Amino acid sequence: MTYTSLSLTLLFVLIPLALSKALKLGLERDTTIATVRSVVQLLAVGYILNFVFESDNVIYMLLMISLMILAATLNARQKGKNIPGITWKLVLTLLSVEAVIMSVLLGLQIMPATANFIIPISGMMIGNSMVLCILFLNRFQSEIKGNEHTIELILSLGGTPKQAIHKQLMDSIKASMIPTIESQKTIGLVQLPGIMSGQIIGGANPIEAVQFQILIIFALLTCATLSSVILGFLVYPTLFNERMQKLVT
Repeated sequence: MTYTSLSLTLLFVLIPLALSKALKLGLERDTTIATVRSVVQLLAVGYILNFVFESDNVIYMLLMISLMILAATLNARQKGKNIPGITWKLVLTLLSVEAVIMSVLLGLQIMPATANFIIPISGMMIGNSMVLCILFLNRFQSEIKGNEHTIELILSLGGTPKQAIHKQLMDSIKASMIPTIESQKTIGLVQLPGIMSGQIIGGANPIEAVQFQILIIFALLTCATLSSVILGFLVYPTLFNERMQKLVT
C-alpha cells in the first residue's frame, strides 16, 4: 500500500466527523485526537519494531514487552483508583498471563522463539488482558456498591471477607469472561479475525492462517480466564481491613 492510498483512507475519519457535526454529538475533538494519536503511535511502533526485529537482541525484545505491560497497567489502573495497590496487582496479573502463555508456546516449541513471533503475540495477550482487567474492575466495583448491605450483613454475622464477597467476585469474573467466550462462538462465521485476515491479505495459505488463528483464540481464552481470576483474588482481600471490616471503594 502506498502513502497515497493510505491517505485516501482518511475518508473513514471524515465520515464520523461529519455525522458528529451534523447530529451535534460533540465528538469531533475526541475523534480527531484519537485519529492523530493512533497514526503517530502506530508509525512510532512500526519503526521501533523494525529496529528490534533487525537487531535480533533479547534485551530490546524484553524492553518492548515491558513497555506494553507498563502502558496497559497505566491505562487499566484508572478504573481501580480506589483499590489499594491496584498498580502492582495489575502488573503482577499481566506478567503472570504473559509468563503462562509464553511458557506454553515456547516451552512446547509451538512457535519459534523469535521477536517477530513473540512481540506481536505478546501484544495481543497483554492488550486482551488489559481489556479483561478493565471489564472486571468495572463490574466488581459495581457489584460491591450494589450489594454493600448484604456484604456488611454477612460480615456482622461472623462471615469472613471471602464469604461476604464470594458471589460478587464470581459474578464479576464470569461477566468479564463472557465477551471473549461469545466472540469465539461466532468466529469465522460472523467475523474473520484480524491476524487471520492480515495473513491472507499478505499472501499466506488460508489453511495455515486458520491454524495460526486457532492458536491465538485458544491462548486468548486462557488469557481471559487468568486475567479475571488472578486480578480478582489479588484485589478482594485489600477491600477489608485487619478487623475484617469492609473498606470504602
